[in-house]
Amino acid sequence: MARNNQKVVPQATAALDRFKYEIATEVGVNLKEGYNGDITARDAGRIGGQMVKRLIETAERSMAGTAGTTITTGTTRTRF
Repeated sequence: MARNNQKVVPQATAALDRFKYEIATEVGVNLKEGYNGDITARDAGRIGGQMVKRLIETAERSMAGTAGTTITTGTTRTRF
């Protein structure tokens, strides 16, 4: 099966990167700018899992009409 890693909304790239670093800080993973191939698969999964969880939560709230397109991580809010 071919993978498609292209972003659906390319303009969201910077916001998603900021979001990734915010989540990494929350879960206690130290990400560097650029290459992070030295982190464990478990840590990468923790970051990605939390990102997906928050994005789904935001989408559900949006569908329910209870929130805009802002993702809150701890005390930080990222607007898409």
